[in-house]
Amino acid sequence: MMSELPLDQVRTLLAVVDEGTFDAAANVLRLTPSAVSQRVKALEQRTGRVLLMRTKPVRPTESGEVVVRFARQLARLERDARTALGMSGPGEPTLLSIAVNSDSLATWFLPALRRVPQELDLAYELHREDQDHTATLLREGLVMAAVTSSPEAVTGCSVRRLGRMRYLPVAEPGFADRWLGRRAGTDVRELIEDAPVVSFDRRDDLQDSFVRRLVPGARASSRRHLVPSSEGFASAVAAGMGWGMVPDVQAEPLLGDGRLVLLTPDRTVDVPLHWQQWKLDSPALATVAEAVAAEAADTLAGGRPIAPRPLRG
Repeated sequence: MMSELPLDQVRTLLAVVDEGTFDAAANVLRLTPSAVSQRVKALEQRTGRVLLMRTKPVRPTESGEVVVRFARQLARLERDARTALGMSGPGEPTLLSIAVNSDSLATWFLPALRRVPQELDLAYELHREDQDHTATLLREGLVMAAVTSSPEAVTGCSVRRLGRMRYLPVAEPGFADRWLGRRAGTDVRELIEDAPVVSFDRRDDLQDSFVRRLVPGARASSRRHLVPSSEGFASAVAAGMGWGMVPDVQAEPLLGDGRLVLLTPDRTVDVPLHWQQWKLDSPALATVAEAVAAEAADTLAGGRPIAPRPLRG
């Protein structure tokens, strides 16, 4: 097995992954599909590994992900070098691809990007994904940084702790009266398993995690509304569709004006968040990382005290 990775073959593999097919990659690279296929096969022979699953669209294998990540890092370094040498085209921004969970995107992450000096001329490609799965996009080489719940660094990445995002168990007052016995003074643990609940999607475990804390071994009701939008989720809970775990930043104003009530003031769910990024000497990426860390320190910090609005009473 030869040790060198020819850059034309590496860039060709990346084009195939990004475009989804050999034909589309050929159009972008201004090559014939046969030439693209030959380059990929030559790279596979050189590495001794199958790098692509020939599906539609194509997907990189585990070994292919390593090469794709290398190709993206190479492209990032090349762009930084061109910028430092004054070779960037006029009006050509520096593109940063970042994976971020929906709740962070809806609350504190965009203000973090506002901290980045505008003279850097950055363009962001944000990928919305659950915080438990954003690291997968890093591993696949699709993004160069991610807000993730995992403290374990992806290979080739550094990791730093951002803080904790606090989720509050809340419901609309009328819903709490009807389904959770607020007027009757019933303990929430007696009714929580049967009350309709709002979830972000089928992978959202926050509501079930809260119920397990109240009633070991239990889970939230099968009466579930799936609302895959952070803003829509909070609105669905405020509309009385079900109870749900809402980020404290979103819940506070709704609690303040009485549109929501807090089910249990002493049982919240904290989700740790971390920033992972490629180990690259990239000034643009380093500046964004510092801005994200600064905003997280001001906004997350483990959650702020909430004026108690208990379910009972």
